[in-house]
Amino acid sequence: MNTVDSLPAPCTLAPLPHFDANLLAGQLAPSSIAIYQRDFAAYVAFAGSLAALTDAATLARWRTSLAQETSLSPNTINRMLSAVKRLIREAAVQGFVEAHVAADFEQIAGVKAAALKNRIKTHARVRIEPTAMRKVCDSPEPARLIGLRDTALLATLASSGLRVSEVATLQNQQIRAKANGFVVLVRGKNDVEYREAPLSREAYTHLQRWLAERPLQSDYLFTAFDGRGERATARPLSVVAIWRIVRKYTDSVGLTDVKPHDFRRFVGTQLARNNLRMAQKALGHKRIETTARHYILDELEAGLTDALY
Repeated sequence: MNTVDSLPAPCTLAPLPHFDANLLAGQLAPSSIAIYQRDFAAYVAFAGSLAALTDAATLARWRTSLAQETSLSPNTINRMLSAVKRLIREAAVQGFVEAHVAADFEQIAGVKAAALKNRIKTHARVRIEPTAMRKVCDSPEPARLIGLRDTALLATLASSGLRVSEVATLQNQQIRAKANGFVVLVRGKNDVEYREAPLSREAYTHLQRWLAERPLQSDYLFTAFDGRGERATARPLSVVAIWRIVRKYTDSVGLTDVKPHDFRRFVGTQLARNNLRMAQKALGHKRIETTARHYILDELEAGLTDALY
Protein backbone atom coordinates (compact mmCIF):
# COMPACT_ATOMS: atom_id res chain seq x y z
CA MET A 1 0.00 0.00 0.00
CA ASN A 2 1.42 3.37 -0.98
CA THR A 3 1.82 5.89 1.81
CA VAL A 4 3.74 9.06 2.34
CA ASP A 5 6.27 6.94 4.24
CA SER A 6 7.69 6.29 0.76
CA LEU A 7 8.44 9.99 0.32
CA PRO A 8 11.80 11.69 0.75
CA ALA A 9 11.97 14.29 3.52
CA PRO A 10 14.52 16.88 2.35
CA CYS A 11 13.80 19.21 5.25
CA THR A 12 11.22 19.99 7.88
CA LEU A 13 9.20 23.03 8.76
CA ALA A 14 7.88 23.98 12.16
CA PRO A 15 4.08 23.65 12.41
CA LEU A 16 2.19 26.72 11.24
CA PRO A 17 -0.46 27.99 13.69
CA HIS A 18 -4.00 27.53 12.35
CA PHE A 19 -2.64 26.39 9.01
CA ASP A 20 -3.22 22.68 8.70
CA ALA A 21 -5.99 20.22 7.89
CA ASN A 22 -7.96 21.41 10.92
CA LEU A 23 -9.09 24.24 8.64
CA LEU A 24 -11.55 21.64 7.32
CA ALA A 25 -13.14 20.94 10.71
CA GLY A 26 -16.88 20.71 10.34
CA GLN A 27 -16.61 19.98 6.61
CA LEU A 28 -15.09 16.51 6.66
CA ALA A 29 -15.13 13.52 8.98
CA PRO A 30 -12.15 13.22 11.37
CA SER A 31 -10.84 10.21 9.43
CA SER A 32 -10.78 12.25 6.22
CA ILE A 33 -9.13 15.19 7.97
CA ALA A 34 -6.40 12.82 9.18
CA ILE A 35 -5.63 11.87 5.57
CA TYR A 36 -5.49 15.54 4.55
CA GLN A 37 -3.23 16.21 7.52
CA ARG A 38 -0.83 13.47 6.45
CA ASP A 39 -0.67 14.64 2.85
CA PHE A 40 -0.24 18.29 3.81
CA ALA A 41 2.54 17.41 6.27
CA ALA A 42 4.46 15.79 3.41
CA TYR A 43 4.06 18.95 1.33
CA VAL A 44 5.15 21.15 4.25
CA ALA A 45 8.29 19.05 4.66
CA PHE A 46 9.06 19.44 0.97
CA ALA A 47 8.43 23.20 0.94
CA GLY A 48 10.72 23.95 3.85
CA SER A 49 9.60 27.54 4.43
CA LEU A 50 6.42 29.54 4.67
CA ALA A 51 7.30 31.55 1.56
CA ALA A 52 7.79 28.36 -0.47
CA LEU A 53 4.72 26.74 1.06
CA THR A 54 2.42 29.41 -0.34
CA ASP A 55 4.09 29.55 -3.76
CA ALA A 56 2.22 27.52 -6.40
CA ALA A 57 5.53 26.78 -8.13
CA THR A 58 6.47 24.70 -5.06
CA LEU A 59 3.44 22.48 -5.62
CA ALA A 60 4.50 22.00 -9.25
CA ARG A 61 8.01 21.03 -8.14
CA TRP A 62 6.54 18.66 -5.55
CA ARG A 63 4.46 17.02 -8.27
CA THR A 64 7.66 16.45 -10.28
CA SER A 65 9.43 15.09 -7.21
CA LEU A 66 6.62 12.65 -6.45
CA ALA A 67 6.66 11.44 -10.04
CA GLN A 68 10.44 11.10 -10.30
CA GLU A 69 11.60 10.16 -6.82
CA THR A 70 8.83 7.91 -5.47
CA SER A 71 6.96 4.82 -6.62
CA LEU A 72 3.55 6.23 -5.70
CA SER A 73 0.71 5.52 -8.10
CA PRO A 74 -0.70 8.41 -10.17
CA ASN A 75 -3.95 8.18 -8.22
CA THR A 76 -2.10 8.61 -4.93
CA ILE A 77 -0.06 11.53 -6.24
CA ASN A 78 -3.15 13.30 -7.54
CA ARG A 79 -4.94 12.76 -4.25
CA MET A 80 -2.04 14.39 -2.40
CA LEU A 81 -1.95 17.34 -4.78
CA SER A 82 -5.70 17.80 -4.45
CA ALA A 83 -5.42 17.76 -0.66
CA VAL A 84 -2.92 20.62 -0.72
CA LYS A 85 -5.01 22.65 -3.18
CA ARG A 86 -8.13 22.25 -1.09
CA LEU A 87 -6.34 23.35 2.08
CA ILE A 88 -4.86 26.40 0.35
CA ARG A 89 -8.31 27.22 -1.00
CA GLU A 90 -9.80 26.99 2.48
CA ALA A 91 -6.92 29.04 3.89
CA ALA A 92 -7.85 31.78 1.42
CA VAL A 93 -11.50 31.62 2.45
CA GLN A 94 -10.49 32.03 6.10
CA GLY A 95 -8.09 34.85 5.35
CA PHE A 96 -4.75 33.15 5.97
CA VAL A 97 -3.55 33.64 2.36
CA GLU A 98 -4.61 35.93 -0.47
CA ALA A 99 -7.28 34.74 -2.91
CA HIS A 100 -4.87 34.95 -5.84
CA VAL A 101 -2.62 32.40 -4.10
CA ALA A 102 -5.42 29.83 -4.07
CA ALA A 103 -6.20 30.67 -7.70
CA ASP A 104 -2.55 30.04 -8.65
CA PHE A 105 -2.61 26.67 -6.87
CA GLU A 106 -5.74 25.63 -8.77
CA GLN A 107 -3.81 26.02 -12.02
CA ILE A 108 -1.38 23.25 -11.11
CA ALA A 109 -2.51 20.13 -12.94
CA GLY A 110 -2.10 16.60 -11.62
CA VAL A 111 -0.02 13.88 -13.18
CA LYS A 112 -1.35 11.86 -16.11
CA ALA A 113 -2.24 8.28 -15.30
CA ALA A 114 -1.02 7.19 -18.74
CA ALA A 115 2.43 8.61 -18.03
CA LEU A 116 2.76 6.51 -14.86
CA LYS A 117 0.67 3.52 -15.90
CA ASN A 118 3.46 1.11 -14.94
CA ARG A 119 2.79 2.00 -11.29
CA ILE A 120 -0.86 0.95 -11.37
CA LYS A 121 -1.08 -2.51 -9.87
CA THR A 122 -2.85 -5.15 -11.93
CA HIS A 123 -4.18 -6.72 -8.71
CA ALA A 124 -5.56 -3.49 -7.27
CA ARG A 125 -9.02 -5.03 -7.54
CA VAL A 126 -9.57 -8.75 -7.14
CA ARG A 127 -12.77 -10.13 -8.59
CA ILE A 128 -14.18 -12.94 -6.45
CA GLU A 129 -16.64 -15.34 -8.02
CA PRO A 130 -19.51 -16.82 -5.94
CA THR A 131 -17.97 -20.32 -5.90
CA ALA A 132 -14.69 -18.92 -4.58
CA MET A 133 -16.50 -16.82 -1.98
CA ARG A 134 -18.30 -19.91 -0.75
CA LYS A 135 -14.94 -21.67 -0.28
CA VAL A 136 -13.57 -18.72 1.64
CA CYS A 137 -16.55 -18.47 3.96
CA ASP A 138 -16.47 -22.21 4.66
CA SER A 139 -12.74 -22.20 5.49
CA PRO A 140 -12.66 -21.46 9.26
CA GLU A 141 -12.68 -24.38 11.69
CA PRO A 142 -16.19 -24.56 13.22
CA ALA A 143 -14.94 -26.59 16.19
CA ARG A 144 -12.87 -23.67 17.51
CA LEU A 145 -14.26 -20.53 19.09
CA ILE A 146 -12.06 -18.36 16.89
CA GLY A 147 -13.44 -20.28 13.92
CA LEU A 148 -16.98 -19.29 14.89
CA ARG A 149 -15.94 -15.65 15.01
CA ASP A 150 -14.12 -15.80 11.69
CA THR A 151 -17.05 -17.56 10.01
CA ALA A 152 -19.41 -14.84 11.23
CA LEU A 153 -16.97 -12.13 10.16
CA LEU A 154 -16.47 -13.49 6.64
CA ALA A 155 -20.21 -14.07 6.14
CA THR A 156 -20.93 -10.50 7.27
CA LEU A 157 -18.35 -9.04 4.89
CA ALA A 158 -19.61 -11.22 2.03
CA SER A 159 -23.27 -10.30 2.45
CA SER A 160 -23.36 -6.73 3.75
CA GLY A 161 -21.03 -4.75 1.50
CA LEU A 162 -19.81 -2.84 4.55
CA ARG A 163 -16.45 -1.11 4.58
CA VAL A 164 -13.84 -2.70 6.82
CA SER A 165 -13.92 0.28 9.18
CA GLU A 166 -17.68 -0.15 9.55
CA VAL A 167 -17.36 -3.86 10.32
CA ALA A 168 -14.63 -3.24 12.91
CA THR A 169 -16.93 -1.01 14.96
CA LEU A 170 -20.14 -2.98 14.41
CA GLN A 171 -22.32 -3.45 17.48
CA ASN A 172 -25.21 -5.82 18.16
CA GLN A 173 -27.75 -2.98 18.39
CA GLN A 174 -27.07 -2.16 14.74
CA ILE A 175 -28.53 -5.48 13.58
CA ARG A 176 -32.27 -5.25 12.93
CA ALA A 177 -34.90 -7.68 11.72
CA LYS A 178 -36.85 -6.42 8.72
CA ALA A 179 -39.68 -8.27 6.99
CA ASN A 180 -38.33 -11.78 6.47
CA GLY A 181 -34.66 -10.89 6.74
CA PHE A 182 -32.11 -8.69 8.45
CA VAL A 183 -30.38 -5.37 7.87
CA VAL A 184 -27.48 -3.49 9.44
CA LEU A 185 -27.86 0.15 10.44
CA VAL A 186 -24.62 1.84 9.49
CA ARG A 187 -23.35 5.36 9.13
CA GLY A 188 -20.58 5.49 6.55
CA LYS A 189 -17.73 7.94 6.14
CA ASN A 190 -19.86 10.54 4.34
CA ASP A 191 -23.24 9.73 5.90
CA VAL A 192 -25.11 12.03 8.26
CA GLU A 193 -27.97 9.64 8.94
CA TYR A 194 -27.82 5.90 9.49
CA ARG A 195 -28.65 3.83 6.43
CA GLU A 196 -29.63 0.20 5.98
CA ALA A 197 -27.21 -2.34 4.59
CA PRO A 198 -28.21 -5.93 3.83
CA LEU A 199 -27.26 -8.90 5.97
CA SER A 200 -27.92 -12.45 4.86
CA ARG A 201 -29.81 -14.92 7.05
CA GLU A 202 -26.73 -17.13 6.94
CA ALA A 203 -24.54 -14.33 8.30
CA TYR A 204 -27.10 -13.57 11.01
CA THR A 205 -27.16 -17.24 12.05
CA HIS A 206 -23.36 -17.37 12.28
CA LEU A 207 -23.35 -14.15 14.28
CA GLN A 208 -25.84 -15.49 16.81
CA ARG A 209 -23.88 -18.72 17.23
CA TRP A 210 -20.64 -16.82 17.77
CA LEU A 211 -22.21 -14.46 20.30
CA ALA A 212 -23.87 -17.35 22.16
CA GLU A 213 -20.53 -19.17 22.50
CA ARG A 214 -18.38 -16.11 23.27
CA PRO A 215 -17.44 -16.38 26.97
CA LEU A 216 -17.67 -12.65 27.75
CA GLN A 217 -19.78 -9.66 26.88
CA SER A 218 -18.71 -6.78 24.65
CA ASP A 219 -20.42 -3.89 22.93
CA TYR A 220 -18.72 -5.02 19.72
CA LEU A 221 -19.68 -7.96 17.55
CA PHE A 222 -16.21 -8.92 16.39
CA THR A 223 -13.72 -9.08 19.23
CA ALA A 224 -10.08 -10.04 19.41
CA PHE A 225 -8.30 -13.05 20.88
CA ASP A 226 -5.04 -12.89 22.79
CA GLY A 227 -2.26 -15.41 22.96
CA ARG A 228 -2.47 -17.99 20.20
CA GLY A 229 -6.08 -17.25 19.47
CA GLU A 230 -7.49 -19.09 22.48
CA ARG A 231 -8.15 -16.29 24.98
CA ALA A 232 -11.19 -14.18 24.10
CA THR A 233 -11.24 -10.47 24.94
CA ALA A 234 -13.86 -7.71 24.83
CA ARG A 235 -11.59 -5.61 22.62
CA PRO A 236 -12.89 -4.99 19.08
CA LEU A 237 -10.91 -6.26 16.13
CA SER A 238 -8.82 -3.57 14.50
CA VAL A 239 -8.98 -2.83 10.79
CA VAL A 240 -5.50 -4.33 10.43
CA ALA A 241 -6.60 -7.52 12.20
CA ILE A 242 -9.56 -7.89 9.82
CA TRP A 243 -7.21 -7.45 6.88
CA ARG A 244 -5.08 -10.30 8.23
CA ILE A 245 -8.07 -12.58 8.76
CA VAL A 246 -9.32 -11.96 5.22
CA ARG A 247 -5.85 -12.57 3.78
CA LYS A 248 -5.45 -15.77 5.82
CA TYR A 249 -8.60 -17.44 4.50
CA THR A 250 -8.43 -16.16 0.93
CA ASP A 251 -4.84 -17.34 0.64
CA SER A 252 -5.91 -20.75 1.93
CA VAL A 253 -8.24 -21.26 -1.06
CA GLY A 254 -5.78 -19.96 -3.65
CA LEU A 255 -6.92 -16.35 -3.97
CA THR A 256 -4.11 -13.80 -3.88
CA ASP A 257 -3.93 -10.13 -2.93
CA VAL A 258 -7.53 -10.07 -1.66
CA LYS A 259 -8.49 -7.10 0.51
CA PRO A 260 -11.59 -6.59 2.70
CA HIS A 261 -12.80 -4.04 0.15
CA ASP A 262 -12.92 -6.83 -2.45
CA PHE A 263 -15.75 -8.35 -0.38
CA ARG A 264 -17.60 -5.06 -0.73
CA ARG A 265 -16.98 -5.17 -4.47
CA PHE A 266 -18.28 -8.75 -4.54
CA VAL A 267 -21.58 -7.70 -2.95
CA GLY A 268 -21.95 -4.68 -5.23
CA THR A 269 -21.11 -6.64 -8.36
CA GLN A 270 -23.52 -9.49 -7.61
CA LEU A 271 -26.37 -7.12 -6.79
CA ALA A 272 -25.69 -4.94 -9.84
CA ARG A 273 -26.18 -7.96 -12.10
CA ASN A 274 -29.91 -7.78 -11.45
CA ASN A 275 -30.72 -4.39 -9.95
CA LEU A 276 -28.33 -1.46 -10.12
CA ARG A 277 -30.53 0.66 -7.85
CA MET A 278 -30.50 -1.97 -5.10
CA ALA A 279 -26.71 -2.22 -5.44
CA GLN A 280 -26.47 1.54 -4.99
CA LYS A 281 -28.64 1.49 -1.86
CA ALA A 282 -26.82 -1.50 -0.37
CA LEU A 283 -23.42 0.16 -0.79
CA GLY A 284 -24.59 3.57 0.33
CA HIS A 285 -23.46 5.43 -2.79
CA LYS A 286 -24.89 8.92 -3.15
CA ARG A 287 -24.79 8.72 -6.95
CA ILE A 288 -25.89 5.74 -9.02
CA GLU A 289 -23.15 6.64 -11.53
CA THR A 290 -20.57 5.62 -8.91
CA THR A 291 -22.16 2.19 -8.65
CA ALA A 292 -22.40 1.82 -12.42
CA ARG A 293 -18.78 2.84 -12.95
CA HIS A 294 -17.27 0.45 -10.41
CA TYR A 295 -19.68 -2.46 -10.07
CA ILE A 296 -21.17 -3.22 -13.49
CA LEU A 297 -19.55 -6.33 -14.96
CA ASP A 298 -18.53 -5.15 -18.39
CA GLU A 299 -15.12 -6.82 -18.57
CA LEU A 300 -14.32 -9.10 -21.49
CA GLU A 301 -15.30 -12.63 -20.52
CA ALA A 302 -13.00 -15.54 -21.20
CA GLY A 303 -14.10 -18.11 -23.78
CA LEU A 304 -16.11 -15.78 -26.01
CA THR A 305 -14.32 -16.95 -29.15
CA ASP A 306 -14.10 -20.67 -28.32
CA ALA A 307 -16.90 -21.70 -30.73
CA LEU A 308 -16.42 -19.20 -33.55
CA TYR A 309 -15.10 -21.87 -35.96
